[in-house]
Amino acid sequence: MKIESNKVVTLTYELRITDENGEQNLVETANEEHPMVFIYGMSGLPEQFEDSLAGKSEGDTFDFKLKPEEGYGDINPDAVVDLPKNVFEIEGSIPDNMLEEGNFIPMADSEGNQLQGRVLAVKDDSVTMDFNHPLAGKELSFKGKVENIREATQEEIAHGHVHGEGGIQH
Repeated sequence: MKIESNKVVTLTYELRITDENGEQNLVETANEEHPMVFIYGMSGLPEQFEDSLAGKSEGDTFDFKLKPEEGYGDINPDAVVDLPKNVFEIEGSIPDNMLEEGNFIPMADSEGNQLQGRVLAVKDDSVTMDFNHPLAGKELSFKGKVENIREATQEEIAHGHVHGEGGIQH
């Protein structure tokens, strides 16, 4: 069986990014105990990621890179914003340790879209938040193996995600 649309794919891999010194740093591992499992064509992953796996079979290895524009895009300066400190209040106060540089905070925009923001700076009356994807602006290097491929069930296709082992239990 080959990787193609509507197949459930199980991968193990290491993801490395190149830092400002040209060094490769490991940022994510999907191992046999905790593999990545997704429906090909419905994953929400960068298109070029899936394209790089197309046609591979169970047991095949892969080693490819994605440029920033093929991955999570370039850093968008408009995604770095100053927000009033009171936005972070819960029942009238800001929880201890919430507003520390580097913390990721789940938030929602005015339309209810879920966002993940990283605290860049805390000022007297405001907080500078970065809503860029953490891997934006980075070249991504993937090296791994196709562990398993199977047909997605009609229910998985209808729901748009994998059920059972490695997927959502419901």
